[in-house]
Amino acid sequence: MSWFLWLGSAPSLLLVGLVGRELGLGVGSQVVQAVTCSRWETFGVAGLFQDGDVVIGGLFSLFYKPPAMDHDFTQLPPYKPCTRLQGLPLQYIYAMVFALEEINESGTLLPGVKLGYHIHDSCGLSFWALQAALSLLGGKGSSCSLSAAMANYSAAYGEESGERTGDQSVPLIIGGDSPNTAQILSRLLRPLSVPLISYTASCPCLSDRSQFPNFFRTMPSDIYQVRAIAQLAIRLNWTWIGAVVAKNSYGLISIKIFQEETRGAGVCLAFVETLRRENIVSDATRAALAIQASTAKVILIFTWYTDVRELFEQLDARNVTDRHFLASEAWSTSGDLLQNPSSSKVASSVLGVAIRSSVIPGFEKYLRNLSPSHRPKDRFLREFWENVFLCHLGDTAPANKLLQKDPLPPCSGTESLQTVQNLLTDTSQVRVTYNVYLAVYAVAHALHRLLLCPDIKSLPRNSSSTCSIPKHIKPMEVLQHLMKVNFTTPQGEMFYFDGADVPAKYDLVNWQKTLGGKLKLVLIGRVDGYDLQMNESAIQWSTGSNQVPVSVCSESCRPGTRVATRKGEPLCCFDCLPCTEGEISNITGSPNCEPCPPEFWSNSDRTACVPRQLDFLSFNETLGITLTTVAVFGVTVTTTVFVVFLYYRQTPMVRANNSELSFLLLLSLKLCFLCSLVFIGRPSVWSCRFQQAAFGISFVLCISCLQVKTMVVLAAFRSARPGAEALMKWFGPGQQRGSVCFFTSIQVLICVIWLSLSPPVPQPDLDVPGLKVTLQCAMASVVGFSLVLGYIGLLACTSLLLAFLARKLPDNFNEAKLITFSMLIFCAVWAAFVPAYVSSPGKYAVAVEIFAIIASSYGLLFCIFAPKCFIILLRPEKNTKKFLMAREQKD
Repeated sequence: MSWFLWLGSAPSLLLVGLVGRELGLGVGSQVVQAVTCSRWETFGVAGLFQDGDVVIGGLFSLFYKPPAMDHDFTQLPPYKPCTRLQGLPLQYIYAMVFALEEINESGTLLPGVKLGYHIHDSCGLSFWALQAALSLLGGKGSSCSLSAAMANYSAAYGEESGERTGDQSVPLIIGGDSPNTAQILSRLLRPLSVPLISYTASCPCLSDRSQFPNFFRTMPSDIYQVRAIAQLAIRLNWTWIGAVVAKNSYGLISIKIFQEETRGAGVCLAFVETLRRENIVSDATRAALAIQASTAKVILIFTWYTDVRELFEQLDARNVTDRHFLASEAWSTSGDLLQNPSSSKVASSVLGVAIRSSVIPGFEKYLRNLSPSHRPKDRFLREFWENVFLCHLGDTAPANKLLQKDPLPPCSGTESLQTVQNLLTDTSQVRVTYNVYLAVYAVAHALHRLLLCPDIKSLPRNSSSTCSIPKHIKPMEVLQHLMKVNFTTPQGEMFYFDGADVPAKYDLVNWQKTLGGKLKLVLIGRVDGYDLQMNESAIQWSTGSNQVPVSVCSESCRPGTRVATRKGEPLCCFDCLPCTEGEISNITGSPNCEPCPPEFWSNSDRTACVPRQLDFLSFNETLGITLTTVAVFGVTVTTTVFVVFLYYRQTPMVRANNSELSFLLLLSLKLCFLCSLVFIGRPSVWSCRFQQAAFGISFVLCISCLQVKTMVVLAAFRSARPGAEALMKWFGPGQQRGSVCFFTSIQVLICVIWLSLSPPVPQPDLDVPGLKVTLQCAMASVVGFSLVLGYIGLLACTSLLLAFLARKLPDNFNEAKLITFSMLIFCAVWAAFVPAYVSSPGKYAVAVEIFAIIASSYGLLFCIFAPKCFIILLRPEKNTKKFLMAREQKD
C-alpha cells in the first residue's frame, strides 16, 4: 500500500493499486503496511470519537497544508501530518457534532437511539481520505489496510453471528469534499454498500447512479451553478473571459459546461489556466502572468479557495488590480479570502454563486460555549484554542508543537470564545456548514425509517414484520432508506434526494468594500434550479460606477456596421465594416447588412431605410435654368431670322433659296427648340407622351424640309441640261409641300402607333443606386423609340448624301454646301448622343437629350441661315439678281 500512498498525486492509481494488492493479499506488502499504518496511527488517525448505538463516520479537510513529500523513490516517504488548521472546516465538524447531539436529545427523531461519530481529517488529499475511510470501516484503532478493514467489516456486520463484534465500524460516511476524493471513496465503499454523503462534491459525474449507486450529496450539481454563471456572463454582455480552473474534474468539467452553455451567445474564452494543489505556487504564478497579459477584464475561477488565495497574492505582487472575477461556490463566500489583504486590492469586484445561506438555530451559542475544559480529548479544539489565544494548555504539550519555535505562555483558563470573531464563530452566513447539518439529518431520518417498528395491531393477518436493531443495522439498509428520505428543513423547505442530488438553490453574492476598506458579502440575487433573479443596481463595481464593466475582445459593432471575423482568431475578435450604400443594420453586433427594398434607401448612418426622394430635371435648378435659357434664346433667334426673311422675302437671296421651304424650316426649328422645354419639369403621363411625339415630329419636319430643298436644287441643276426640262414638273411648289407632308406623316404614324400600344410612362429609376431616384419617362417599348430615332437618322443620312452630291453646284445654288455642313453637325451630335445618353445617370440623361436637341437645332439654324442673314443685313449690295447672275456666269 505504501507505494501507492507514495504516489499521492495520482489518487486513481492509488485506488487501483491498493485494491489490487489488498485483494491479492500479498505477503510482502503486509510488512510495508505495518510500517505505513503505524505511521498513520501516529499522525493521521487523531480525530473526534464518540461511541453510540449507531456510529456515523466523518471526513473533513481540516488542515490545508500537506506535508512535503520526497519522490525520489529511494526510500519510504516520511508521513508527516498536515498543518495549518482552518477555522471554517472546523465549523463543519462541530456542525456535525451539534446535529448529532441535537438528534440524541430529540424525543421524536430516533427516540432511545444514541448516535455516535468517528471524525477524521483528510487534509484535502485523496489518499489521506482513503486511509481515514479504511480506518473507519475497520473500526477505531484498526489496521488501515483494505483486507484488514474488509475482514473487520465482515466481522462487525457478520450475518452468521447476528451480533456486532470488535470495535465499532460505521455504516455510513459523511465526507468526500472534492470530486476526486468522492469518486475514489464511492468506488471503494461500493462493494460494501456503504453510503457516502458529500457536503461539497458537486461534480455532475457523481450523478451517474450506474457508477456511484452509494453516493449522495447535500450540495447541488455543478451544472446548475455553471449555468447560472453563464447566464451572468451573457446578461452582463461579457464576451471575452479568462478562466482559471482546478486541474481536476471540478474545474475541467465546469469549464466544459460553461463553454456549452455560452455557445451561440458570443462568449469566448481568452485563455484557460489550470491549477494543481501540489504545484500551486508555480501554477498560480503562471496563471497570474496570463491574466496580466490578457485583454480580458473578467476572470472566471473554478477552484478551491486556498488556490484562489495564492493566485490573488501573485496578482497583488504584479499590481494587477483592474480585473473582475466570476466566482464559483468553492470560494465566493470564503471568509479567509475576504479577510486577506491581497483580496481587498485585486478582488474588490467579485460576482459569484454561493451555496444558499441558511440559519441553524442554537448553533452560534453552541460554538461560543466550546472549551477544551469541556472537551479534553478534542485535539482539533485544543490546537484551535492555542492558535487563537496564543497560549498552550498547561496539562499537555502544545498541540502545535511541530510548528512552534518559541514556547507559548500557558493558558490562564479565563479564555472564552464569547467575544472572539473568526471563521469558526461567524454564523452570519451558514452555507457549507448547513450542508453538513442537512447530511446528518438526512442520515437520521433514514435511520428513523429503518428503526421504526410498525404497530403490530395495524398489520394484516399472516403478515410478518421485523424491526431493525441498531446493533444489527447494515449499510445496505441505510442505503435503501436514504433513497426514500423526505422531510421538511427548519427553514420550511422540502428535502429529498433525486438520485444522488438535491434541489439546486444558490445565492448570488457580490464582494463590496466597506468604509474601512474591508470586504463584505452582499446578497444580490438567488438561483432556483435554472431560474436566475438578480438586482443589478445592488452590485458594486471596483470602478466606483454603476456602469457594468466591459470585457470584450472587440467592441460591439454599432448599428450601421456588420461583424467581420478575423481569420484564425476566436469569434469574439472581429472587425466592424460599414454597410454599403443601400444596406442597413439596425441592431448592435449585426452579422450581416440587410438590403433596403427598391423604393427605399439607406440613410447616411446606414441604420434605417428611408423612402427615396424623387428627383427630376426642374426649372428651378441651375441645369434646368441654363437649358431653358439656351432653348428660349434659340426660339428668339429663330423668330428673328423668320422676321428677317419675311421682311426681305422679295429679295433675290430669299427667293433664290426657296422661300416657302425656308419659312417652313424656320418654323420646324422653332418647334425643335420649344420641344426641348417639354423635357424639363416633373414627368407626367401626358408629358411623357407629348415630349417624344413633339421631338420626333419636329425633327422629321425640319429634316424633311432640308431634304426637299436639296432635291429641288439637284432637280434644278439637272433640268438645265438639254432634254431635261420636264424634270422640274415633279418638283413644283405643290410637290415640295406634298413631299414634306409625306415624310412627316410617316413619323406621325410611327408615333401614333407607338404611343397607342406602349407609350412611355413616368416611373422612378430604381435600378440606379442612391437616395435620390430619378422620375423619368420609362420606355415601355424600346422598339417604338428606336423607330422614331431610326427614321430621323434615315432622313438625316439621306439629306446628307443628297447635299453632298449637290455641293459643287454654281454659287447661286450654294445652299447645298450649307446643308451638307449642317447635316454633318446634326449627325455628329446625334451619334455622340447615344453613348452619352446610355451612360448618364438619372436626370442627366434627360439633360443630354435636351442638349442634343438644342445643339442640333442650333447647328441647323446657324449653318443654313447665318450666311444668308449676313448678306441680307450686312452685305445688301450682294443681295441683287445681277450679283447672283454675275456669279453664275463667272462660274
